[in-house]
Amino acid sequence: MITILERKIAFRYLFTKKKDGFINIISTFSFLGISLGVAVLIIVMSVMNGFRTELINKINGFNPHIKIFPYESSIDLKKLKDDKLKEISEQFFLSNNGEAVIIHNTYTKGIILRGYLRNDFKKLKVINNENFYGNKSISYNHISIGKELSYILNIDIGDKISVISPSSIMSIAGSLPKQKSFIVESIFESEINEFNQNIAFLNLKDLEDFFDLNKNKRYLEVYLKDPTKIEEKKKIFQDIFNKELINSWADLNQSLFSALKVERNVMFIILSLIILIAAFNIISGLTILVKNKTRDIAILKSIGVQNISIIKIFFLVGFSIGLLSTIFGIIIGIIFSINIESIRLIITKVFNVSLFPEEIYFLNKMPSEIDPFAIFVISLFSILITCLVSIYPAIKASKLDTIKSLKYE
Repeated sequence: MITILERKIAFRYLFTKKKDGFINIISTFSFLGISLGVAVLIIVMSVMNGFRTELINKINGFNPHIKIFPYESSIDLKKLKDDKLKEISEQFFLSNNGEAVIIHNTYTKGIILRGYLRNDFKKLKVINNENFYGNKSISYNHISIGKELSYILNIDIGDKISVISPSSIMSIAGSLPKQKSFIVESIFESEINEFNQNIAFLNLKDLEDFFDLNKNKRYLEVYLKDPTKIEEKKKIFQDIFNKELINSWADLNQSLFSALKVERNVMFIILSLIILIAAFNIISGLTILVKNKTRDIAILKSIGVQNISIIKIFFLVGFSIGLLSTIFGIIIGIIFSINIESIRLIITKVFNVSLFPEEIYFLNKMPSEIDPFAIFVISLFSILITCLVSIYPAIKASKLDTIKSLKYE
């Protein structure tokens, strides 16, 4: 428990007189350094959280959250009537896919073809956005391609393209790859160019005929109401579909999100060094303060102030610097995180540099997502460091010899 006397003396030492101006300079640098470290950590963590969330949303806006693959027999669709699945799921689609080569004029390109039934195709999120052009149905002998692919091939709705399948047909000349022409019925645009360039849609029956696929090998795509906490929801599907292979969006993009997680943790460790280095200035400032206040400490001891009170006084000085700088850093970090996109636009305009280019990061603006738990961890770490570095000078102050101090002062 800190007494009123201890608080008053600590507050007086916190705002030293002009003759102790050098201590004020050290304290100011400690304050600014810790504040800067906390603010930068919050900004970086917010941007990385925002980037991860945006990337998840864009991937999940095009791909299903969960895929269920049959092993031997076809998927039992009656299991979808389970109340637990209905509670967490939004839509279910049967699908299949295959790899092929598109040929148009002299240009060839490898592509992944995904097949859907006509009524399912028009329910896909990528089909129901404002950037979709053409018929929202997928007719027989028709194909839906991405915007980037239409630019590459220089084709539009109504044009024909040839597709070569890896499956073969027998002819007089022997075994030849199966080739078929499809009419471009629509052009979609997802928010990730890789999908726009490398994926196209066919009617499911067309796709199965083209690749000689078994109807019983269709897999099930599941779109959840909330794709977060995916492992818990995947477990629910595994308990019900215990004879099928189940993959989630986290499984299919594991390497990408593992890299993001590692990068975020490394950035936290590196930027935490700013706080650590700034906190060590508190040791210097308090050590000099103890040296300058030797006479005051001796007088306090001579009138009966206990050593533990001396420790509390100087510890409170260091703790106050750490606490105030952490609060100031949190305020600055949150303000910057909220306005990060406006700040990016100002820097881009003033210095004529391209920050966060869309073609590299798949995003047209700098994302930011403030995580209260991350702020709590950063604040706790900052205050803990300042507490630790304040202990040594405080103990040193309590060990001063009263007689010698008064004699030489």
